[in-house]
Amino acid sequence: MSIRLPSVDGGLRLHSPGTVPLAPLTCGPARSRTFYSAAHVVADPLFASAESGPVIDWESTLAFRHTLWRQGLGVAEAMDTAQRGMGLDWPGAAELIRRSTAEARSVGGRIVCGAGTDRLAPDTAHSLAAVTAAYEEQLAHVEACGAPAVLMASRALAAAARGPEDYLSVYGGLLRQSSRPVVLHWLGPMFDPALEGYWGHEDLDEATDVFLKIISEYPEKVDGIKVSLLNAGREVDIRRRLPAGVRCYTGDDYHYPELIAGDGELASDALLGIFDPIAPIAARAALALDQDDPAGFRELLDPTVALSRHLFAPPTRYYKTGVVLLAWLAGHQEHFAMVGGLHSARSLPHLATAYELADRLGLFPDPELAEARMRQLLALHGVAS
Repeated sequence: MSIRLPSVDGGLRLHSPGTVPLAPLTCGPARSRTFYSAAHVVADPLFASAESGPVIDWESTLAFRHTLWRQGLGVAEAMDTAQRGMGLDWPGAAELIRRSTAEARSVGGRIVCGAGTDRLAPDTAHSLAAVTAAYEEQLAHVEACGAPAVLMASRALAAAARGPEDYLSVYGGLLRQSSRPVVLHWLGPMFDPALEGYWGHEDLDEATDVFLKIISEYPEKVDGIKVSLLNAGREVDIRRRLPAGVRCYTGDDYHYPELIAGDGELASDALLGIFDPIAPIAARAALALDQDDPAGFRELLDPTVALSRHLFAPPTRYYKTGVVLLAWLAGHQEHFAMVGGLHSARSLPHLATAYELADRLGLFPDPELAEARMRQLLALHGVAS
C-alpha cells in the first residue's frame, strides 16, 4: 500500500514503503578505520521544552548508545548532535558524559566526549581567562569520567579572541594540561554561524595554518582532528599536512565515503552525525574495509550520501531534527520530541523526504512501524496519507 508524501511544491507524491529491512548486525570494532557516531539524545516528551531546563529520557538515550556499540561503532558523546548549545545545557551534558562513559566501560565500548565552553552565558562578552576556565572545567570532567576529550569549537572564544595568537594561547594551555591525547574539532560556520572566522582568520588558508601550528607544537597531545567544513579538498589538504600519528576524523557529511576510502596513500577515520541514522550501513561498510573490499565499501556507503545531504541541507545546524525523526521511525524511541522543541525546526516536506530516502536504504528494522508512525505525523499536520 502506498503512502502519500508532501512535496516542497505543495503537492503530494506516492511512495511504496519497503518491506525488507537490513538484517540485525552484531560485531566488534573495525580494524582498518576508527568510526565514531555522534549520537543524539532522547528528550523526555513531557518536559522537552520545559522552562526549568531540558529533561533527558536516560533509558532510551543510553539504550541507543548500546545499539551503536553492538554494531562495532564508537560513540562520540555530547557533541552538537546531542544539541550542545541548542537546548542541552552543560549540567545535562555533564550528566550525559558521566552516564555514557560508565555504560561504555560496562561493555568495552569505544567513546570520546565533547568538552567546550557552553557553561558560559550566551550573548555575553567573556574574557579569555573565563573561556579558558570553562574549557578546563569540561576537559577535567571528561577525563575524570575516563574518556578522551574532543575539544569543541567555542562560540565564546570566537567572540573573545582578538586574533590567532589568542587561539594559540588557549588551545596550547589546554593541550599542555590534558592527561591524554585529545581530538581537536574545527566546526564550520555552516553548522554554527557564530564560529565564523575561527582560528583568527576569515581566510580558510590562513585559518588552516593556525590550526596546524597548534597541532605541530603538541603532536603527542593530539590523537586526531575532526574537520567539519563540508569541503573535501580542504580536508584532504589538512590530512596531508598532519604530523605522523595524528588521525583525521572526517566530519564531512557530504563527502565521507571518498574521504574514508582514501586516496591510496592517506585515508580519514570518521566522527560523523550521519552515522547515527545510518549506523547499520556504516558498520557493514567498516567490515568491508577490514576485508580489503574497497569496492564493497563504496557500494554500501555511497547510496547513503543522498540522505545525508538532505538531512544536512541548509540551515545545516537543524540536521538534528531529521536524525531524531529517523530514530523515532526506526523504533529507537517512542516519540518525536526534541530538547528545546527543535522537532519543529524542519518542514513537513523535508521530514517526508528523509523518511522516503531512509526507507529506500532499508534503515527501518520494522518498515510497517515506520510507515504507521509516518502516517501519524502526516495526520497530525492535516495531511491525509
